Order: sequence, then structure tokens, then C-alpha cells
Amino acid sequence: MSEGLSKKDLENLDKQTLITLLMATHASLESLQKTSERLTRQIDLLTEEVRTLRAERFGRKTEQDLTELEDQLHIAFNESEVIVDLNPGMEEPEFEEICPKPYKRGRKTKGKRKVDLKDLTIRVVEHTLSEEELLAAFPNGKHKRLPDEVYQRLEFHPASFEVIEHHVAVYAGEGEKVIVRANRPADLLRNSIATPSLLAGVYNYKFVNSQPIHRIVKEFEQQEVYIPEQNVCRWVNECSDRYLKRMYERLREKLFTYHVIHADETPVEVRKDGRPAGAKSYMWVYRSGALETNPFVLYDYQKTRKSDHPREFLKGYKGYCVTDGFQVYHSLDKERDDLTVAGCWAHVRRGFADVIKASLKDDARIRETVSYKALQIIQMLYHYEKLCSEKSPEERQSFREKECAPLVDAFFAYLKEQQSSIAPKSRTGKAIQYALNQESYLRVFLEDPFVPIDNNAAERGIRTFCLGKHNWYLIDTVSGAQASAIAYSIAETARANNLKPYEYFKYLLEEIPKHGEFEDPAFLDDLLPWSDTLPEACRKQKA
Repeated sequence: MSEGLSKKDLENLDKQTLITLLMATHASLESLQKTSERLTRQIDLLTEEVRTLRAERFGRKTEQDLTELEDQLHIAFNESEVIVDLNPGMEEPEFEEICPKPYKRGRKTKGKRKVDLKDLTIRVVEHTLSEEELLAAFPNGKHKRLPDEVYQRLEFHPASFEVIEHHVAVYAGEGEKVIVRANRPADLLRNSIATPSLLAGVYNYKFVNSQPIHRIVKEFEQQEVYIPEQNVCRWVNECSDRYLKRMYERLREKLFTYHVIHADETPVEVRKDGRPAGAKSYMWVYRSGALETNPFVLYDYQKTRKSDHPREFLKGYKGYCVTDGFQVYHSLDKERDDLTVAGCWAHVRRGFADVIKASLKDDARIRETVSYKALQIIQMLYHYEKLCSEKSPEERQSFREKECAPLVDAFFAYLKEQQSSIAPKSRTGKAIQYALNQESYLRVFLEDPFVPIDNNAAERGIRTFCLGKHNWYLIDTVSGAQASAIAYSIAETARANNLKPYEYFKYLLEEIPKHGEFEDPAFLDDLLPWSDTLPEACRKQKA
């Protein structure tokens, strides 16, 4: 309005007009300032997003050592007073705790290689001197042999095949009116060439080492064994449904005897499930509590992610269920009084850790951010959990009440205090909101010593499947998905119990066919992965 006015024109204007011009200019400046602030916030959000994406693509994956542990107990913000106030009986630390002795590299343990190789078959190769060489070395012929100089080398033999030809004796009576055959042992897939060792190898390749069937077939061809891919797929599906399913059902019965379990899910595409191409199916996983003995892992294939599936699977289960923040589990928690859902601190930590990982390495200001300070408290919680992991349940509960509960209170008090000063759409704002939304579930681990702090056990149980699906992308049929759920359950349960998956698959496929379909399933108790009657060949030696 004033662009065309000269100094003389302004001098001739009356007071009211000047006031009007001044107010219009002020309003314009305020509008420009708000626009500038809005654009600055957008630039900050976009910059943060770019940094985060770069960190996810090129940065470190681990969340360890993002903060300095020694700073955790005296974090430089107001919640330090909150911690002290909430825990007035806190004891003074010992000098050794605040000034630990420096780490010194120890000597390599003598004989460790021999211990590492002690359970492997040893083939002795002799290296001696001939009589002529001995006579040349000792012309007088007088010598004696000292203890051998012994060294070891580890040799690898690729997969080999052997045809086992069974001859069943047949006897005929006088006049051949009576014919009697010798007893034939119970077979795996009767009249098939498949054997427990062959199928165990296939299961181990696919469900432990994440190799797709077509690659397994190609590997067999390198050994001049040509088995059509569809035959191998059929063997896997039939053995899972006919034999391994019996163990799967037995493990599922054991689910209801546990006090704490974990739950998680991951998408998978099944090509022939009656829906349009690209429709997402889900593999759900349930695992026994990380702090309980005799672990198991159970997969459950379903077409959708609806709450109906965990509702049905967990029908009749009473106890704690540790999960991520998926609303489906929270719905079950509200529906039932006998099921308590516990939250996962690892998911909360991830939100703040992503902000720290995306920050510039030389940016010292990151130490003053809300994300850094929130992450410090969480890292200290994990430090305390590690300290009490080997304690008895009673000692763990007492330790948590004394050390962990004040930190949890301080964590949420700090986030609530800082929330109003953080942009809600920023990564830090989203991390704060997620944590506050999950507060009641994140506090559950303080109630019971058997409830772990996070759902990492379930994520470990489903990791092999997630790795495998990147190799084979999709499952062909629903029956194949169900067979895979059973096989992955057996494989992951074996690994969780420190068994050799190949040997355990082989043992199950040898033993289960000996028992009829309608036989009392009590015999399966001797085949459970924690059974004392399992052969030693199935067990891995403890490190």
C-alpha cells in the first residue's frame, strides 16, 4: 500500500491513515513470520526424514552404545531429581562400581581347539619313516620312537547319497499254499524312496538355512541325484501333515501350561489362496516366555491380520502375553480378565534410537536432545535387566522394584514434561506419543518376575522365516503355508532348546511313523525337545 508513497506524501497523511498503514505493515510482518516458522518446521521435518532414511539405508543397525552408560544414573535433566525422590533409600555406590578396573586381554586358553573338535569323528593319518630312512638317520640301527607330534586339520565332505536296498525274506510252505514274509519296519511315506535322513536334510536346508526347494533340487543334481521339484514339495507337505503335525499339536497343548508367552506376526504372500494376486497373508508366531524353561515356538498361518486369529489360538490360555503395540492384542486384553498383555520396550527404544542414528556424528548437540536422554533411561533399564537375568524370580522382582520402577516413573514423567515442546510430526514427537500410548502395557513387566522387558524372543523366533521369505518370496498354496508353519515350529523349537535341527527332524521322522494315527499321543512326550530320553546325537554340546 505504501510502495507508491514518497516521503512528502507520508508527511501529508493524517494520523488515522498512518495508524492504519502501520497496523497493516505489522500484520504483514506477523504473517511472514508465521510462514517462515511453518517453512522452517517443514524443512526440519524433511531434513530429519532424509537423515533417517539415509541411516536406515546406510547407517548402523544396532541400537547398542548409542548413549554413554556412565551418564545414565545422573542424566542432565530434571528427572534425575525425580529418580532420587522416588527412591529415597538408594544406597551409595561402591568405589569399585564407579571406577572399575581396566580390561586386560587374557591369554588364549591352551587346548581350546581340542575342546572345540572333541565331538567330531577323528581319522588318524600316520606319517612314519621307512626302514631305509631310519637306517640313514641312525646308521647303528639303535633308536626308539618317542610320543608322536600331533596336529589336526578340519576336513569337509559335501552331502553324499546312499541307496538302501531292503530285502524282505519271503517263505512258502509245502505246495506254496502258505506264504510268510519277514517283518517290514514302519516306513516313512510307505512305498516312497524318501527316508528320514533325506527329508531331514530337505527340512534343514529350507526351514533352518532358508534355501528354497528349487535350489535344494539343484544341489542334489550336483551329486547326480535327480529328484523332481514337485516330488520334494509333496514329501515336505505330506510329512508335515502326517507326522510332524502330531508333535506340533502336542506342543500347542503345552502352551496352556506356561505363565508367560510372546506373540508376533509377519506378512507373507500365498499365491493360490482364492484371492487376487498380491493379497497379504500372515504368519503368526507364539513363543514361550523368554524367562521360562523348556522354550517352544509355534507358527500359525492365517489369511488375515484380524483379531479373530489370536483370539481363537489363545482361547483358554491364562497368563501374560508379551507383544508389540499392535491394537489387536490390546483388544484381547480388554476383553478378558484372565489374559494380561505386556508391552515391548525394544519397540519404544527403536523410535528414539532411530533419531540418534540419523543425527550427524559430529553434532554434540544431540546429547541435549529429548531422544538422547530418553534413550539413556531405556538403556539403563536394559542394563538392570541384564544384571537380574540370572537371579531367582523373587530376587528379580525385588531388584526391579528397587532399581527399575523409579526409572520407569522418571521416563514417563520426563516425556510428559517435554511433549509440549516437541513437534508432534517429528520423529521424536512420534516416539514420545507411541511411548505414552503404551504406558500401561510397558509397566506390566514390573508386576511379575517372569515377564520379560521386551518381545525380542518372538522376533528371534520369527527371524528365520523373515529371512527365508526373501529367498522364495511367496508360498504356492495354502497347504504349503500350513506345512511351512509346522516345519518352522519344529525347527525353531529345536534351536531354542539347543538341539541340532537336522538330527531332531531325522529322529522325529524315524520314531513317529512307528505309532499309529489313533494311538495314545502320550508317546510324544518322550520326543519333546526337552525330553531326557532324546538321543545325544540330537543335542548340541554346550559352549
